[in-house]
Amino acid sequence: MSADPQQPRPGDAWRRIAGALWSRPGRAQVAVAALCGLLAFALVTQAHSNAGTGGLTSARSDDLLTILADLSGRADRLRSQVGALQDTESRLQGGSAGTSAALAEARARAQTLAILTGTVAARGPGVVLTVTDPRGSVRADELVDAIEELRDAGAEAMQLSGVRVVASTAVVDAPGGGVRVDGTLVRAPYRLVVIGDPKTLASALAIPGGVVDTISGLPGAGAIVTTSPSVTVSALRALTAPRYARPAPTNSP
Repeated sequence: MSADPQQPRPGDAWRRIAGALWSRPGRAQVAVAALCGLLAFALVTQAHSNAGTGGLTSARSDDLLTILADLSGRADRLRSQVGALQDTESRLQGGSAGTSAALAEARARAQTLAILTGTVAARGPGVVLTVTDPRGSVRADELVDAIEELRDAGAEAMQLSGVRVVASTAVVDAPGGGVRVDGTLVRAPYRLVVIGDPKTLASALAIPGGVVDTISGLPGAGAIVTTSPSVTVSALRALTAPRYARPAPTNSP
C-alpha cells in the first residue's frame, strides 16, 4: 500500500521547527518583540512608581491633612502675591496719579529689599526654633534643611544665633564642634528666629519626617518650636557692592 503524498511525515515537524529557529526574523516578528519589550518596561516603571508613593499611602490621615494644609498655605501665598502684583500694575497705569503711585511703590520696594538683604532690623509674627545639642550630633546640614524648609514656608526674615540669614548665607561645620554662619562661629543651643506666618512656619517644621523629627532623632538632640505674635530679627548684614553684576537694559533678553 503506497503512502499518501499529502500525509505529513514524522520528521517534517522537527525540520519546520528548526527552520523557524534558524531563519532570520521578519519585520512583523521584530515589531511584536519590540512591543513586548515596551510593555515590560512600562510594567516595571509603574511598579517603581507605585513603590515610590508608598510613603504617602502608608501615612496617617492626620499627617496627610498636615501636608495638605501646608501645600494649601503655599498656594494661597502665591495667589496673594499674584494679586498684589496685579494691583500694583493697575495703580501704576492710573494716569496722572501714576507718578505718585510709582514713587510710593519704589519706597515700598526699597524697604522690602532692605529687609531681604538684611540691612535693617525687622519685626513681626513668627516662630523661634531652639535646637539643643549637648553631644554635638547636629551638623550644618540639619540647620540648612531647617532654613530651606522655612524659606519654602514663606519666611521673610531670619537670624541664626545672632547672625542674619539671607539668600547668600553659608552654614558649614566648624572644626571642634559648632557651625560657622557666614564665617561667624556659633555653638549649641542654636536659636533660629523667623518672621512669617506662625502657623504655616510651625506646620512646615513639624511635617512628619521633617526638621523636628530629624533633629529629635539624633543622639541627645532636641528641637522646640515656639510661635509668637511678635519676634524681632535684629542682626544686620553689611551691604556689599557687586563686583561684576551691573543692571541690564530693560529691553535686553
